[in-house]
Amino acid sequence: MEEQTIDNNEVCGILNEVMEYELAGVVRYTHSSMMVTGPYRIPIVAFLKEQAAESLLHAQQAGEMIAGLDGHPSQRIAKIEETNRHSIKDILEESLSHELHALSLYKKLLTCVENKSVYLEEYARAQIGEEEQHSLELKIMLKDFS
Repeated sequence: MEEQTIDNNEVCGILNEVMEYELAGVVRYTHSSMMVTGPYRIPIVAFLKEQAAESLLHAQQAGEMIAGLDGHPSQRIAKIEETNRHSIKDILEESLSHELHALSLYKKLLTCVENKSVYLEEYARAQIGEEEQHSLELKIMLKDFS
């Protein structure tokens, strides 16, 4: 059986996309946490700040992977669309959209490394699990608005 090897350039390219998107998540979640008003402000702000901190951790993890693969971590962040809609429902819907896109990036990474690197495959699967969990949490939070 022929051993499959990863394409470091392709993997680093995807990881840079992940890193840039996760860094954009830091900004998005931080901004959103400042815009929350109303009676549920305190728990939602705490949730959004947690998401910002986790996005930073995810960006750092992706950057470390890139460095380990002899790549060059990007200094860019992904484009952040400002909708100027700041109701709690809008913030949660935008957060859900953000998480679903992050999920698609980790799935893209998994497809690229599957059966080629146990370490990268397990990393991608763990990130997919976290993003799926966040998506489910946001969907539950949005139920009050339906």
